[in-house]
Amino acid sequence: MFDNLSERLGGILDRLTRRGALTEADVDASLREVRRALLEADVALDVARTFTEGVKKHAVGVEVMKSVTPGQMVVKIVHDQLVATLGAEAQTIDLNAAPPVPIMMVGLQGSGKTTTTAKLARRLTDRQKKKVLMASLDVRRPAAMEQLAVLGREAGIDTLPVVEGQQPPQIARRALEAGRLGGYDVVLLDTAGRTTLDEAMMSEAAEVKTAANPHEVLLVADALTGQDAVNLARSFDERVGLTGIVLTRVDGDGRGGAALSMRAVTGKPIKLIGTGEKLDALEDFDPSRIAGRILGMGDIVALVEKAAATIDTEKAMRAAEKMRKGQFDLADMREQLTQMQSMGGIGGLMGMLPGVAKMKNQIANAGLDENVLKRQVAIIDSMTPQERRNPDILKHSRKKRIAAGSGTTPEAINKLLKMHRGMADMMKAMGQGKRGPLAGLGQMLGMGSGMPSPEQMAELAKKMPGGLPPGMPGLPPNFSGGGGLPGLPGAKFPGLPGGLPPGLGKKK
Repeated sequence: MFDNLSERLGGILDRLTRRGALTEADVDASLREVRRALLEADVALDVARTFTEGVKKHAVGVEVMKSVTPGQMVVKIVHDQLVATLGAEAQTIDLNAAPPVPIMMVGLQGSGKTTTTAKLARRLTDRQKKKVLMASLDVRRPAAMEQLAVLGREAGIDTLPVVEGQQPPQIARRALEAGRLGGYDVVLLDTAGRTTLDEAMMSEAAEVKTAANPHEVLLVADALTGQDAVNLARSFDERVGLTGIVLTRVDGDGRGGAALSMRAVTGKPIKLIGTGEKLDALEDFDPSRIAGRILGMGDIVALVEKAAATIDTEKAMRAAEKMRKGQFDLADMREQLTQMQSMGGIGGLMGMLPGVAKMKNQIANAGLDENVLKRQVAIIDSMTPQERRNPDILKHSRKKRIAAGSGTTPEAINKLLKMHRGMADMMKAMGQGKRGPLAGLGQMLGMGSGMPSPEQMAELAKKMPGGLPPGMPGLPPNFSGGGGLPGLPGAKFPGLPGGLPPGLGKKK
């Protein structure tokens, strides 16, 4: 959602960082461009003006102008101002009340209230081990109650049984009573919406609030509606009294202005963002991490969190032990590929790496193919167990059979085998390394001590600012890290020896 804004701000700040010294005129010219970029991204005029004034106040000080790297100082000031605009500190769902804690979901029809209710229920169940009851109060939209029941069955969350003829305030009271009797920790109330703001919807929401006395009132707003989402938040806050906002469709191609404006205009924090259609596609809204993504600094913390949430620790430890002994076969590689898919694919992982946002156009021109992981899994699935354990027996006739079974070509199989050999050599070197950064990297990646923490990753980055140096002790003499992105021989990723492993190629 923030791609266009990220690209514009990145270009403006890059020009500043290339200059040895900055004058007040340089800062003024850049801030005019920043203000224009914010307005084009659909940020409210008052917010854009306050933002640029805040940056200028800090950027024209003596300490910046006389700094060794004034451009970098300005980038830091812009980052800090972005964080302040987005809400300074991350705020999560508040469950600090006597159970069952009622949470009321409000918003317009079509903004994703019902789906977000199910996502939030699953999140509270999986991450905080809460017992959650969902109740649909939408008696107008056809099949609204049935939709929540279907989502509840899919997520394994209880839903309140439907009783015909009851009005929303009655359903809310019945849900809270069922929550008390059933020993539930949280009761989620999914209220009705309309296609536009009207008095009937507001009155109904106010009645439900009076009946249920919710601890949290969350507005579910569609990020693609831009400034309308801000006006919507203001109207709901005046009538119902919001405690937080959930932005949906953040993975869409909206211009991001709603997220930047909402906190500043309404004073209400954005607590969660919907990043996809699946029930696990709901993330905490952390202002500093979102600001980092906008400025192309990546989001390593989110990457580690996603890995921790999706990686099976026991499997990872078994795989690490095999790698340490140099027994990394194609079945293990299949596990790694499916793991990458579950963490968002190549694009999802690359989007969180620092510096990659600035290479977005180069990556697009290189034709990076998201389906390459599926094709490689299909190739491995077409092999016999013996072939997966011992790839050296794969001669031409076997490759022809596997290619026919997976719908690929023998050349694609050769690429996969080359990629496997490179990964196996590197894993073996990491596992057997007695000293040096490779040994430290091996320990951090689970070769003895489980998942790395963000602090460990930061420490390793300090030790190896330019990635793994060539000719490292313990590496085979012919070992190669890959050679950059396909079609981009010079494009390197921070912290990777030569970019992506060979085999993650172009679209066919």
